[in-house]
Amino acid sequence: MAIDTFELMTSTFSKMLPALKNTISKAEASCVARNIDPKVLLTGRLAPDMFDFTRQVQITTDQVKGGMARLAGAEVPSWPDDEASFADLTARIDKALAFMREFSLDQYKEAETRKVELKFPNASFEFVGKDYLLGFVVPNFYFHLTAAYAILRHNGVDIGKRDFLGG
Repeated sequence: MAIDTFELMTSTFSKMLPALKNTISKAEASCVARNIDPKVLLTGRLAPDMFDFTRQVQITTDQVKGGMARLAGAEVPSWPDDEASFADLTARIDKALAFMREFSLDQYKEAETRKVELKFPNASFEFVGKDYLLGFVVPNFYFHLTAAYAILRHNGVDIGKRDFLGG
């Protein structure tokens, strides 16, 4: 059975990214209410070897831009990772949502079988589009989204499952 890569990505990203924005808004309000420096949450992490909250949000949005672009056969834009506030992170999410809306269904006709190569400093990976989407983009998107949520929850921000799911 064929999957609709465009629908899978756009429905997932357009629901979960606004939920992340809402979670960020609650984190900011929590800092004000509890008189906590926002940097405590922005640099918070669950374990010493994990990325901090800010980086988790950046990587979440990187999955959006990378997945949308690569599966459409387009160039992946380079975004600086210079966010230093909740407002900056919210703007980055808005940027990812806007980037997603630049694509149309027609650009994904060959997405399932499109060759995708990811190059990292120490390794490279080759995928077929369907495997890239289901085995890399979606799991990484949810991993980093969940880590961002968990960091805030761990640090006492009053959020729950409904916030994560956007309900």
